Amino acid sequence: MPDTTSDSLINPHERQALEKLLQFPLAEALFGRRSRRFALGGELPEGPLAYRSRYEPYPLSELERLLILTTVGGLTGWHNLISHHKNVAPHLPSYSGMAAGRTFPSAAGFHTSQIFFTDDSGTYTFQTRDAHPPVPRNALGQVDVVELLLAHRQYCHKLSDSRLYIPPREPYMAGHNAWNANKPGSLLVWPIADVAQHQLLKLLFIAQNGFVLYDDVHNRSIPGLEKFKDYVALDKPYPLTAFDQATLAEVSAEISAAVFAGHLMQQAMGLGGWMLNGLDRVRTLGASGDPEVPGLGFRYDFKPGWSRPNPTGLEGIFEGYCPPHYPHMRAAVEALVERKFGQGGPFHPETPGPWKEARAVRSQAFPHEEWLIEVVATQAQYLFDTFGKFPATVPTIYSLMFLQTHHLDLEYYDRFFEPGAYLQTHREHLERWHGVRLEDLPRRDDSQ
Repeated sequence: MPDTTSDSLINPHERQALEKLLQFPLAEALFGRRSRRFALGGELPEGPLAYRSRYEPYPLSELERLLILTTVGGLTGWHNLISHHKNVAPHLPSYSGMAAGRTFPSAAGFHTSQIFFTDDSGTYTFQTRDAHPPVPRNALGQVDVVELLLAHRQYCHKLSDSRLYIPPREPYMAGHNAWNANKPGSLLVWPIADVAQHQLLKLLFIAQNGFVLYDDVHNRSIPGLEKFKDYVALDKPYPLTAFDQATLAEVSAEISAAVFAGHLMQQAMGLGGWMLNGLDRVRTLGASGDPEVPGLGFRYDFKPGWSRPNPTGLEGIFEGYCPPHYPHMRAAVEALVERKFGQGGPFHPETPGPWKEARAVRSQAFPHEEWLIEVVATQAQYLFDTFGKFPATVPTIYSLMFLQTHHLDLEYYDRFFEPGAYLQTHREHLERWHGVRLEDLPRRDDSQ
C-alpha cells in the first residue's frame, strides 16, 4: 500500500479544491442532488436524448476515489454505544458489534457490512469494518480531512487487477443501465452486508431483554428453549418471518445510507453519478452459474424451493457467520462474542472510546454468559437445520444499492437541458480538481 504518512498524493490545486469542498453547504447538496448519468466518454445510442461524447473516458484521480470511498464507508470516531436499557441495568447494553463509528449509521452499532469497489485499476475491498479510528477528533469534534483521507488508503485491498466484469445486458444488468453502468472511467462502489451476523447480533440483542423466536412458518416453538425459561419469556416469542423481514430492512437501511452519503459527496465535489440497484445482486456476488461471469467469486448454495441462489461468503475475505464458514452455528456465535468482547472489540476494557473513563464504561457491559450464548446458538442451529441456511427466509449475504461516480460531460447537458441541470461545482470541477479545461481533454479519434 502507499505510504499513509505522506501527502504527496495531494498537489496544491487539489488542496485548494479540498478547502473549497469543506465550505460546500449541505443544503445545496441535498436540494441540488440529481442522478447525472452521462459521463465523459459516454454514448446514449438512440432516442430523443441520443448523444456520443466527443471525449475519452476520464478516470477519477486517487484523491477523488479516496474521497468517495471515505464518504461511503470511512471511520469517523468512536461509537457512543447504546447507553441504557432498564432490562439489563445497571449493566451497559452490549448490543454493538464494532467499537468505531463510520460515516453511516447501523442498527445498534452492529456494523456487519463491508465496502467493495471496482474501477479501471482493478477490484477491491475497502476494509473499514472493525478498524479503529485512524485520526482523532479535536476538541471541536473535527478531524483533519487530508490526514483522514491519507489514513484511509491502508484499507484498500486489491482482489483483482481488472474491473469487475458485469455484462451490459439482462439478466446481469437492467436494460436502462446497460448503456452507462460500470463503464471505463467510472468508479463503482457498493456495500455488502453479512445478514447472518446481523441476525445473530439481533438474537443476542433480544435475548438480553428476555425474548426468543417462534417458527411461524411451521407453527411451532423452537425445541430446546425450555431450559432457558428463567432467562427468557417463552410465552411471548417473536415471529420468525417478521424478525427476518426486520433484519433485511435494517441492513438495507445501513447499506443504502452509506451509498447516499457518497451520492451527496458527488454534488459537493462536482462529480457525476447516481445510486442504482439495477445490477443483479446475486450474480454480481458470484452466483451467475456462468464461468465467464464469476462476479466477486462468493460461494453459494441452491436448493429446490429457493427463489434464488444463496451466497454465503468470499473465502478469507468476507465470510458469513454461518456454515460452511463455521462448523456449526455455536462456533459462529462464539466468534461473534469474540468480535464484541475480544481485543479491539466494543466491550473490551482496553479499547479506547469517546468517554473520559473508557475502561469504566466498557467494562460494565452486559456479559455474554453461557446461557446467553447457548440460547442464541440453539435457535440459530434449529433455523439452519430446518431451512438449510441461516437466516431462514432471507439471504445470508446481501447487497442492494450501488454508487457509480464519473466525470460529467457538460456538453451533453448544455445541448439537451435547460440551464441549471448541474451545479456550479460541476461547471468548475475540471479546472478546480485537475487544472484542465474540458477542451484540453483527450478526444476520441473520430471527434473533431
